[in-house]
Amino acid sequence: MIILAILAFCVIIIIHEMGHFFAAKACKMKVSEFSLGMGPRLFKIQGKETLYTIKLLPIGGSVQLDEDEENDDPRSFRNRPVWQRIIVLVAGPAMNLILGIIVCAIAILVSGKVVTAEIGGFRGDSPVSSQYLQAGDEIVEINGLSIWSSMDISYALQNSAMKASPDDEYMTYDFKVRRDGEVVSLNDVKFAVAARDDGSTSVVLDFFVIAHHPQIGNTFIYSFKEAATYGRLVWISLIDLISGTYGLNDLSGPVGVVSAITQTASASTDMRENFSNLFSMIALITINIGIFNLLPIPALDGSRIVFQIIELIRRKPIKPEQEGIVHFVGFAALMLLMLVVTFNDIVKLFTGG
Repeated sequence: MIILAILAFCVIIIIHEMGHFFAAKACKMKVSEFSLGMGPRLFKIQGKETLYTIKLLPIGGSVQLDEDEENDDPRSFRNRPVWQRIIVLVAGPAMNLILGIIVCAIAILVSGKVVTAEIGGFRGDSPVSSQYLQAGDEIVEINGLSIWSSMDISYALQNSAMKASPDDEYMTYDFKVRRDGEVVSLNDVKFAVAARDDGSTSVVLDFFVIAHHPQIGNTFIYSFKEAATYGRLVWISLIDLISGTYGLNDLSGPVGVVSAITQTASASTDMRENFSNLFSMIALITINIGIFNLLPIPALDGSRIVFQIIELIRRKPIKPEQEGIVHFVGFAALMLLMLVVTFNDIVKLFTGG
């Protein structure tokens, strides 16, 4: 499973770099090097004009387009139209997002079911939520969060339950459901709360939702919904990180990602469920990478896109050396962050934290 997890992580990186590569070729830009990984070169082969390399550490990659220096080559990155440069920069993250949708579809097909947000019935002898909800209700919103997929239901309920006290007997939520064709607001819907062994709390999900057999139409629609859910969760998590809800120890680097994929792929005795969970995890990670790379952080694609937009507005480029300094400082900061996060991942791996 570890090898499978590493391969999955490598595929995500390869897809990202292939987005840049093929977009650059389509825009007739000169690609001097296409590399996968970081560090010393393990393998290289010289193409007609591009050097293809594989490096020691499988934690990134690059497509060399001469974007940090001026030259007279009309095919260099800086000598191509701004709109073409933006396309090339967006293509990498876009490929990650497209891959996420495709992998969501694969996860649905592997699981053999399309899980909806429609309540099918209730569990247990005395389900608390059945006093408010009904079988056939399609959940539209929970506590202001629009429900796009079944994962949104779990997130909305459990995220609030994590903040509950172990002494709390119930948690209340504001629901909006589609009932008999009309949207109905249900305030203060109660769910029982259970204490976990580690002292945290979780909500007792006492209803189940309807699942359909995958077909071309519903698989296509729900793969987009699942991908949108993952994208929103990434964005919410980023906001929580900035606001201080999560700390540095909650971040994961390549070691943590591989560990998470491995655990997800072996969490159940049902092999089909394991593979479905594996593909869902891969979808979450590739969408995470796609969104993260679009952020205006120095050295990432988002920052480079910002420089292109500034040039488009100013009608003249920022000096390459000035832009290069910004990206160098950003890259150094990211590498330092990566080292710290990777160290934390290794500590967690050996301590079981």
